[in-house]
Amino acid sequence: MTATLEHTNFTVRDPKATAAWMRDVFGWKTRWEGAAIAGGYTVHVGSTHTYLALYAPENPRPAGESSYDTVGGLNHVGVLVDDLDATEAKVRAAGFKPHNHADYEPGRRFYFDDDNGIEFEVVAYD
Repeated sequence: MTATLEHTNFTVRDPKATAAWMRDVFGWKTRWEGAAIAGGYTVHVGSTHTYLALYAPENPRPAGESSYDTVGGLNHVGVLVDDLDATEAKVRAAGFKPHNHADYEPGRRFYFDDDNGIEFEVVAYD
């Protein structure tokens, strides 16, 4: 059996607000939410088998460096969609600005940064 990525955990300012735009843009569902073990609050948003854990500590601090320059940094999150143009419209409606559009094998894509400074790559395989 091949391993499957089950979840990834991000620190965000407001897990409920982040989960809300992800539900609107990507069609995901909130799977669970509640108090985090070490304090703070967590929302799990995604599909039946995979999700993002959105965690906010009691006293969050913004990142100070580019993740691309930091060993172990999160550079971007790739999300596969069926309809790239419709998803881009939803990204814009959520208040984010798409950039770096590209069309190369194996598909078309664009990027956007959310309000937490997390970069997303949205890709569709035609």
